Amino acid sequence: MIDNISIIGGGIGGLVTALSFDKLNISYNLYERAESLKEVGAGIWLSPNALQVLEWTNPKMLKEIQDSGNIFNRILVADHKLNPISYSNQSFVQEKFGYKTMAIHRGKLQQILYKYVAQENIELNKTFKNYFQEKDKLLKVNFTDRTSIQTQSIIGADGINSNVRKQLFPDSKIRYSGQTCWRGISDYNLDNDLESVGFTLWGKKLQFGVSKISDGKIYWFAVKLSAPNLKDDKENLKNSLTKMFSEFHPLVNNLIENTPNKKIIRGDISDLELLKQWNKKNICLIGDAAHSMTPDLGQGGAQAIEDAFYLSNFIEKTIDKGIAYDKFYTYRKSKIEKLVKQSRFTSKIAITNRVVEKIRNSILKYTPETYMQKQMIELYSLDKTIANNV
Repeated sequence: MIDNISIIGGGIGGLVTALSFDKLNISYNLYERAESLKEVGAGIWLSPNALQVLEWTNPKMLKEIQDSGNIFNRILVADHKLNPISYSNQSFVQEKFGYKTMAIHRGKLQQILYKYVAQENIELNKTFKNYFQEKDKLLKVNFTDRTSIQTQSIIGADGINSNVRKQLFPDSKIRYSGQTCWRGISDYNLDNDLESVGFTLWGKKLQFGVSKISDGKIYWFAVKLSAPNLKDDKENLKNSLTKMFSEFHPLVNNLIENTPNKKIIRGDISDLELLKQWNKKNICLIGDAAHSMTPDLGQGGAQAIEDAFYLSNFIEKTIDKGIAYDKFYTYRKSKIEKLVKQSRFTSKIAITNRVVEKIRNSILKYTPETYMQKQMIELYSLDKTIANNV
């Protein structure tokens, strides 16, 4: 049997693409390397643009996601002592888009998405190895378990280290940001006034982010400048982190101390150098495989979810998949490139010297609310007419 479309990767982007295909009756199979989808990893923010797509795919599923996470009333940037620098009241966002930004455990989100996908179209424990173009325009996909399939088209949704991209665009480059990040899930209860706030503390050439993801569970991340590929001394990791953040608000070290060692994950922060195209013929990249960005705007997952919405609708309305992929890239290119550059800029100003800190804080404090709202409208808008226009 020949696949119509083969989705490589069962992360958030791949699963929402599958859900979008289910909605539009587009034939596909999804291949994921994991043997099972466990609740591993840390937290993720879902902004209104992502939530609108999830509602479009399945309102019942969205309700389950919202019930499993935590909705924000405010998003706050503060100094290292938790004194506000800039904040966004989510009431405006709710009125404009119907949703506020929320946080959820990434593994929990993935499990919910997986549950709602047509199960007969998913194969787990399938690790992509390579593909070959065959004479009859079909593609042969080989997996590391020595099995293979034939398909008319491939969608690479296999993340920043995408093996599909490495073969499709061998000159593509991953860029190290100069920063490393620790992520953790703390067993802790925030004060009532912070439970519905997603906040980040900037100062002392460090960054620390906090958000409740469920009752008694707080997602946090800690960022510093670092050489790449360094390893932690696991036995002394908490002591090292609490010493690093000793000048921050006491909440920071309370969160670190109440996090089991096994739930602290270290990873260097990298993004993908902008590609001049995401597709060739019947092969297309989405999400981090196509346009990985630093996490500073909280838009990596949201943009993968947007990709799924737009790509599925272009495919549904276009007979030739190559043309659909061209339309998809042309439509998405401008917004994605802007976000990649904005994320890089935010990454730089979040961790900087004291002089630039003072200038940055002053600018942020006096930025007009109307300007902030304009930025949010541009970021969170989803063109729901695209299904009728393409």
